[in-house]
Amino acid sequence: QVQLVESGGGLVQAGGSLRLSCAASGSIYMINTMGWYCQAPGKQRELVAGITSRGNTNYADSVKGRFTISRDSAKNTVYLQMNSLKPEDTAVYYCNVELFDRSIRRNTYWGQGTQVTVSS
Repeated sequence: QVQLVESGGGLVQAGGSLRLSCAASGSIYMINTMGWYCQAPGKQRELVAGITSRGNTNYADSVKGRFTISRDSAKNTVYLQMNSLKPEDTAVYYCNVELFDRSIRRNTYWGQGTQVTVSS
């Protein structure tokens, strides 16, 4: 079994910054992609940023230049540095990890979600 533990959400004023973290643990053989999704009330969950095992990144257009995704492979942890936050960034943010477990089965896991609220 694999567990994802997220941290770092909270309430911040517009223009402020937050850093999200997501640590994976358990029966892990190799992690492929790691990413962050967000879901605002009444909306579908959507990709914010992703990072491959080689460090290639992709971002939603709405966050390019403001958010930075990174990973520490030794710690099985992915980060999302969020700068210049806007009220429209308010959402629950979910960590997503695709990996091979120790039985060499590929699965995708989700974190429990962390609330990010940006006040105007």
